[in-house]
Amino acid sequence: MVKLSPPAFWGNPRARVWPTLLAPFAWGVAATARGRMRRTGWHAPVPVLCCGNITVGGTGKTTVVKDLVQRLIARGRHPHVLTRGYGGHVADGTRVEPSFHTARQVGDEPLLLAGYCPVWVGGNRALTARCAVSAGADCLIMDDGFQNPSLVKSFSLLVVDGAVGFGNGHVLPAGPLRESVADALVRADALLVIGADQTGVEQHCGVLPVVHAELEQVDVPENIRNRPCVAFAGIGRPEKFFTGLRAAGLGVAEALSFPDHYAYSMRDIERLEALARRLGAPLVTTPKDAMRLPAGFRHSVVEVGVRLVWQDPQAPEHLLNMFLAQSP
Repeated sequence: MVKLSPPAFWGNPRARVWPTLLAPFAWGVAATARGRMRRTGWHAPVPVLCCGNITVGGTGKTTVVKDLVQRLIARGRHPHVLTRGYGGHVADGTRVEPSFHTARQVGDEPLLLAGYCPVWVGGNRALTARCAVSAGADCLIMDDGFQNPSLVKSFSLLVVDGAVGFGNGHVLPAGPLRESVADALVRADALLVIGADQTGVEQHCGVLPVVHAELEQVDVPENIRNRPCVAFAGIGRPEKFFTGLRAAGLGVAEALSFPDHYAYSMRDIERLEALARRLGAPLVTTPKDAMRLPAGFRHSVVEVGVRLVWQDPQAPEHLLNMFLAQSP
């Protein structure tokens, strides 16, 4: 089984040796990011909301996008999602068709989100935005892309995992940041902290609005509660999924971590099946992982998703009011 983890010093603010040695490279990455964001992007004729982050790895952005999309639809709006389509290989400006495309073609997150609203993939966000607007979108939601200057954002929501925050505070490769915290916060309109703020993220935010939410496991079948299971996940932080399963009443007999967006091989599947048979336990994974499984195997795996629970139920509506007020 494959398991990759970020360097330990990325999460240690007191680390000195490696951040110091890598500082010249980090300075170059930060300067490049700063220069890239000075480019002029396309102004869409509809408001654009970016759900982004400034660290590598998962923070829960896609779950946030799904939540906000559902709220916009409930308001009678017609949101379309723009995403890079990690690992996909279709042309920029391709609309995701769940009945036709696979995760290998368009990425797992786009395929998942396409069950809620139209989704367009491609690194050129201006191109995908034009396609979406031509197809009838009256507002656009970017899943990631905070560091992509090709499309002007009307409102940028930075999503932070409260357990890891900004890591050691250093830019790649000295730390997990894609750009400096100071540069990012200047362009952000609000900050969403998912989970308890264990690293003091809020102390960096000044007057920037900060809202809070938790991830809660959903769709847990009653027939597997209080039973041992074999859980596996290839997401940004698999341990969050395993912890959530335990909180939902599942006994996790084995927890297998894979890299984010991992493409499961037949050998992986055979090992998972063998382990489940040996332990007499069901296989449990995330809906995002399920998108990367062969259809025949997927039917034998229990999918347990998550939903966003806002600390203040009015907070997401207030954010959307601010976003929609930015109409061009």
